Amino acid sequence: MKRDSRLSLVLHALLHMAESEGPMTSEELAKCITTNPVVVRRTMGFLRKAGIVASGRGHTGGWRITADLSSVTLRQLHDALGEPALFAVGNRNEAPACLVEQAVNAALDQTFAEAEALLLARFGEITLSDLAADFAVRYTAQLKQKEH
Repeated sequence: MKRDSRLSLVLHALLHMAESEGPMTSEELAKCITTNPVVVRRTMGFLRKAGIVASGRGHTGGWRITADLSSVTLRQLHDALGEPALFAVGNRNEAPACLVEQAVNAALDQTFAEAEALLLARFGEITLSDLAADFAVRYTAQLKQKEH
C-alpha cells in the first residue's frame, strides 16, 4: 500500500511560504518540495477551501498563507486534505466469515482506533508556528556551524 505523503508535502510548502516575502507560484513551490506544479495546485486547493491559503493570478500572483500560523494545527491540515488514512496496515478481509479472522479484526480495529485517536490528538497540539520556530532554530544552528 502506498503511503499518503500529502500532509508532509503541505507542511513543507507552508513553511517555505511562511519564509517567503511574497506569494509563491506553484512552480516555485514545486522546486522547493521536488514535485510537479500540478501536484502543488491540486493539494493547495484543499487548503484554499479550508481558508488556510489563497492564490492570486498574474504577475504578482501565487500562493500565500491567509491564516495565522499559530492557529493552524496539523490536525486542521489533515482534515483539510480529506482525512487520509494514517496507517498503511489493515485487516486482510473487512467482512470475514471466519470467526478467527473476526477476532483478529476486532483486536486490530480497536488498536488502530486507539492509535489514530492518540495521533490525531497530538496533531491538534502542533501548530505551523511550532514548526516554523523549530526550523528557525535549526537554520540558526546550521549558520553557526558553518561559521566555525
